[in-house]
Amino acid sequence: MRPDTMNPQTQTETRRQDTIASLRLDIEPVTPRHTLDEVSQLFLTDRYAHLLSLPVVDEQARPVGTVSRYALMQVYLKHYGRELYGRRPVTELMNPAPLVVAFHEPLESAAQHVARNIPHPITEDFIVVEDGRYRGMGIVLDLLRAMEERVAAQTTDLQSAYRDLKRSQAHLVQSEKMASLGQMVAGVAHEINTPLGYVKNNLEMTHEVIRQAHQLLRGYQDVVLLLMDEDADPDTLQTRLGTLMTLTETLDDETFEDVLQLHQDSLFGIEQIAELVLNLKNFSRLDKAKTEDVNLNQCVESALLIGKNVIKNRAQVVTRLDDLPPVTCSPSQLNQVFLNLITNAAQAMDEPGAILIRSWFDDASVHVSVHDNGKGMPKDVVDRIFDPFFTTKPVGEGTGLGLAICYQIIEQHGGRIRVASEEGRGTKFVVSLPRSQAALARAS
Repeated sequence: MRPDTMNPQTQTETRRQDTIASLRLDIEPVTPRHTLDEVSQLFLTDRYAHLLSLPVVDEQARPVGTVSRYALMQVYLKHYGRELYGRRPVTELMNPAPLVVAFHEPLESAAQHVARNIPHPITEDFIVVEDGRYRGMGIVLDLLRAMEERVAAQTTDLQSAYRDLKRSQAHLVQSEKMASLGQMVAGVAHEINTPLGYVKNNLEMTHEVIRQAHQLLRGYQDVVLLLMDEDADPDTLQTRLGTLMTLTETLDDETFEDVLQLHQDSLFGIEQIAELVLNLKNFSRLDKAKTEDVNLNQCVESALLIGKNVIKNRAQVVTRLDDLPPVTCSPSQLNQVFLNLITNAAQAMDEPGAILIRSWFDDASVHVSVHDNGKGMPKDVVDRIFDPFFTTKPVGEGTGLGLAICYQIIEQHGGRIRVASEEGRGTKFVVSLPRSQAALARAS
């Protein structure tokens, strides 16, 4: 259907999907009257947990700035930072020149504008406006994902050539990946600085609370000793008690609740960093990982530990691991393979199920299988399961690179990865690696 034959509603929706309006988040802004403590509490809520900054608007709903999580933590890192700055207005920490994007701005030009003007490290999101008035917030990572989807939708012809190159030379597959996603890989690299920054800040803030708690404990010990001393000076005892009361008021329940939240934010940040680094490393494959003699059972156990949070509410894991001979391999790469297979198995469960992991060996190879009783896959999906960028997950939840990378890693180790699946009965992957180092050398 041509655009001029569409009905008005369809045309409006199409235009909306092509502009920054499609990425707008309906976030309640703050005003110059809000205090820094009020804003810090908003950042701890689920609604605002994923935002790097909050918009500040005037009475006419016109943006006057943004206050960032990073700037707030920088202030609260200071000694008695919360007490000194908590009741001050947000304007004292506000960025008066926020990154602003028009509501009807096309995605391509919006992405270029954001890329040129976003600070590095990325500490703020951007404001969406219409006729100069606040209409919502936009997240940089969401804009990058939208551009990735745009690129993927425009490369249908390249996909056919890409599959031909995959069959002939594996290194050309990698070149094609970098050609299609190179710009976004560079952008993602900058995002590592954001979680790294607030993890470091959180740890420094936690260190200060621990130091004060240690000081309080030592103070109580001194008071106990004075109370047990019949010759103790009452004035000294009174002074020590006063100091303890001051410290006790500082380390109240709210302080420790903040520390627990800081730890939770830090864990989330570390997971973000690990995911970004791992994806970049496995996607770019610019380094040659160190090889060593490894028992594959250790790789399986490591993957189970890393993927514990994904697995625990979805499946019960049963392991039947034989006493295996060592295999010359890159353990970090094999960890990634097994982690991908195990988490994929868990995510294949519509309801709690089971995953059986077995290992065994013969004269030529060492084998590991991951077998789930999930929903399984039809034959047309099984036939394409190792194709790069092919995924059955919803948009935004999977890149389609995970199993393609697993296939490439196992192939580079001189091994094989096979899959068997039946709808309604589950899926089984079998990884086989050669026992001899010579086989790996030939594969490299």
